[in-house]
Formats: sequence, structure tokens, C-alpha cells
Amino acid sequence: MPPPSKRSALCRSHLPPAPAATPAPKPRDLKAINAELTKPLPDDQLAMKAHVVFLASDAMRGREAGSPEYDIAAQYVASQFYAAGLRPAGDDGGYLQKVPLTTFRATDRGDLILTRKGSAPQKLAFGEDYVPGVNPGARATVIDAPVVFVGYGLIAPDSKRDDYAGVDVKGKIVAYFGGAPASLQSEERAHFSSPATKAAIAEAQGAVGAILITREGGAAFQRLSQRWDSARTTWARPDGTGKRMGVPMLGTLSPAGAAKLFVGAKTPWADVLKRAADSEASFTAEPLPGTLAVSIKTSFEAGLSSNIVGVIPGSDPKLGKEVVVLSAHLDHIGVGRADESGDTIYNGAEDNAVGIASLIEEAKRFKTSGKPPRRTVMFLAVTAEEKGLVGADYFANHPTVPISTIVADVNLDMPILTFAFEDMTVYGADRSTLGPIVSKAVEALGVHMGPDPDPSQGFFVRSDHYRFVQQGVPSVFLWPGQAGPGKAAYADFFAKHYHRPSDEAWQPLDWAQGVRFVGVNYAIAREIADGDERPRWNKGDFFGLLYKGYGAR
Repeated sequence: MPPPSKRSALCRSHLPPAPAATPAPKPRDLKAINAELTKPLPDDQLAMKAHVVFLASDAMRGREAGSPEYDIAAQYVASQFYAAGLRPAGDDGGYLQKVPLTTFRATDRGDLILTRKGSAPQKLAFGEDYVPGVNPGARATVIDAPVVFVGYGLIAPDSKRDDYAGVDVKGKIVAYFGGAPASLQSEERAHFSSPATKAAIAEAQGAVGAILITREGGAAFQRLSQRWDSARTTWARPDGTGKRMGVPMLGTLSPAGAAKLFVGAKTPWADVLKRAADSEASFTAEPLPGTLAVSIKTSFEAGLSSNIVGVIPGSDPKLGKEVVVLSAHLDHIGVGRADESGDTIYNGAEDNAVGIASLIEEAKRFKTSGKPPRRTVMFLAVTAEEKGLVGADYFANHPTVPISTIVADVNLDMPILTFAFEDMTVYGADRSTLGPIVSKAVEALGVHMGPDPDPSQGFFVRSDHYRFVQQGVPSVFLWPGQAGPGKAAYADFFAKHYHRPSDEAWQPLDWAQGVRFVGVNYAIAREIADGDERPRWNKGDFFGLLYKGYGAR
């Protein structure tokens, strides 16, 4: 799961920065840790804890996607699906769906050369004017084209915003600022702020490449330039390159580099930069003088991981052809920098072994209920969430059942189980008929649906369910809510354990709350699977219309 306010759709640095000085490791109280791990519990709590203790053990070395330890974890989940009575729904009659991965990075600093009529070509300076981009869709990218400035690079009809109005960008490079207006609804703002969204908009307008203009210069841009060749991951196409995400991002310009791009422009760069301090500012799109020649190279390293897929076939002759997906990510971030104890393994107990354990125990409830669901229920454990929702995206683009048959996704990612939760936060509940369905299910168990505690974070677009949204599937993302003690519990986890080695199974996790969480999710899944009506996007919903979702029109 991504940290608040620090997610990029394509690339994230998952590990905390190295400390200025490495402190002497603090000894661990292994006796106390083992006592916590082996504490007697009721059978239902014991089963859930046992999954987490195994998946978050040091032997799994943080379950990084593509690692041998992740593969062991995947086999463990497959065996649990088998024990729960799920039928295999992966590749070749098994539970595993192979996910071809590729790690890609810029392999040289590239060249960005400005040419204006009557002037000698001007080569921009790496680290001062620009940082090269990286193209997941090609090993070599060479473009020489005019540049058009398009403000924030957005087309948002509902907000009456078209940053491309009045210009023709076909065959040209577009230059734009990152971000989106703060006045946009938070989830829509998160969508429009995504680099992938902006690249897709540019491609739809006929552009051939994009340049990102940053407001940060000086030391901040120097730090960015030091990471120019950092690795990123996506799923691989047959030729070994990665999934295309719109026009290639050719580079990032500092304010100094942008000033050179704007020399001779109708609107002076100083005026543009001043106005860009306001996210609500609108700009008149305009062609910039001259052309920009860009040459960048990208290297690719092949990898392989797996999603794990099992189903309970639906019993209804008609509705049984429809599929309700319950998803959670199995991967975490592997091995990295040591914490104050000297621990280098990022175990990922809460993030997201608890979610996977919940998925397994939920499958068992369907089996022990003795009543098959009317719709088919699919249990999907995905890989590479921590690398950009990659496994979920691969499945959504290569589903093992027809995508048209998938009617909903309910996603479990990092439920915090250190407190007695009083409500449930259901991201996306207000966007489709899943909202009332979920509300009915949780209220029957004495839990109410609480409001989004921090709308500014736009969590609806920030976990695996969003890859189903992008295929038009109504989806929700569930967390124990932040009523009562919840707010402090979430704050404590993010401050002390999130993406740190201390996210371990010996944290003070309340396994009784884990059983409650499974119960709530089972009730939700059962309500969706047995309902007479297929879930629909609410009429006119932004995401339903954006991705042509069922029932949104």
C-alpha cells in the first residue's frame, strides 16, 4: 500500500532514506517475540495468525515480486486455496497465472537539443536543465519535433477545463506542469495528477512525446538528477519491452531548462512560472519557438512472478456466469536498509499478509457455509502491487475469465488490526450500487460505514481495485474505519511501521478483530454474489463514464 501523499502511478522509492549515521543495532528480546508469536488463541484467530506468521517470516525475505521467496509464498497461497475448496483458475489448469515482469531504466543521460531558426543548436545541460525520461515501450526513442506548451496537460470537461484548446499537437511534443487543480474532487484530482493519465491524454490528442516541467530548481532538482537511472517495473510485452502508457515521457525540465525552452515565446517564462504556483491557474496553450530533438535509451531486464487465482463456481444457471472478484496483494518490498535494530527485512505483516490471510479465511467461510454463491466468486492474490499495481494490471488486461463477466472487485489492502474497529471505510462506495450493498452487509453485523477520513489522499485510485475500475468494473476498497480509536491506530502504524522492518507478525495485532474483519468481508462478498442485480456504476459517475462502465450512462 502506498504512503499518504507520496504515490506515483509508475515509480516509487519504497525504502526509507538512509540515516545520516547508522546507529548501533538495538538487541531484540527474542524471548518476548517468540512468546507473542506462539500465544494460544481460539482456532479461528489461530488460523488467521498462522498465515501471517508464515508469510511475514524472515524466511520470506519481504516477498518481493520476482524473488524466489515470493514464489514460495505464492505456492503457500495456492495450497490454501486448494484446501479451501477453490477450483484453480490460473494458467494451464493451475492456480498460478504467470506475470511476465520487466525492470526498465534509462541507460544514458540522453540528449535534448533545442533548435531555433537563425540560431545554433543549443544542447541542454544534464542535471541543470533536464533529467532524461524513460520509455517503457521502446529500447530507443528518437524524436525531433516542435514543442507546444499545454499548461497542466489536462482535458476535464466536467470542470470545463481543456488545456489543449486552440492548438494542434499532432506530431508534436507537449510540455506541461505536473499536478492538477486542488478544486477538483479529490479522487478525480488524483486521477488527473497521474503521469500515465497525462501521457494518455497527450497521445489521444496526437502528440508524440511529453516533457514535464518542474517548479523545483537548485538542490531539489539536483537530487532528482541523482536518481536519473532508477529502476521501475511494469509487465512485459512479448518483445521484452514494457506496457505502453501513452506518449513517452522524454524528460523533466528544471525552471532553468524551461526558461531556455520559452526563449522567444509569446508568453514570457517568468510569467508562466509565477502563475504556476497556483494549481487553479489556467494557461493559454501555445506553440513554442523552434524544435526539440530528444534521444533517450531504455534497458530492460526480464523477470517473472505470479498471481494466484481460485474460484467458487456460481450455482445460478444465469448469474453463475458472472464473476465477483475478491483481491489482495501478496507482495511486499523485500530487503533494504537496516532499521535501528539492524533488521533489513521488510516483512509486510499488515501490508499485506493480513489482507491475504483475510482472503484465505473468507474462502473457507464460503466452503463451510454449505451454500454455494449464486455468482461465481474469484479469489485473486496479485503480485507487484508495490511496484505500481502491476500484477492487478496484468490480470485486468489478461483476465483468466472474460472481462465482460467480471461484475465487481472488492479489494483488501493493509487493514490495520491493532484496535477494535467501530466502522468501515469503503472507498468508492458512493460511485456505484456497491455502496448500498456494502452498507447493508456491514450494518447487519453491527458495523456502520464511516466517511472517508481524509479525502485529499484519493485512496480510490491507489490500490489494486483501480485496475478493474480502468476496465469499467465497479469496485471498492475496504479498510477498518477510523472512528473511536481508529484514527490514532492508523497514525501510529504509518509513523512507526509502514514500509519498515518493524511491520512484523509480533506487532500487537488484535486477531479477534481480524476474525471480525473477515466476517464483514464475507458478508459483503455474499451479498454481492447472491444479489439479483448486477452491480452498476451510478448514472453519470466520473469513473464509470471515463472507462465506459456498466450502467454509468
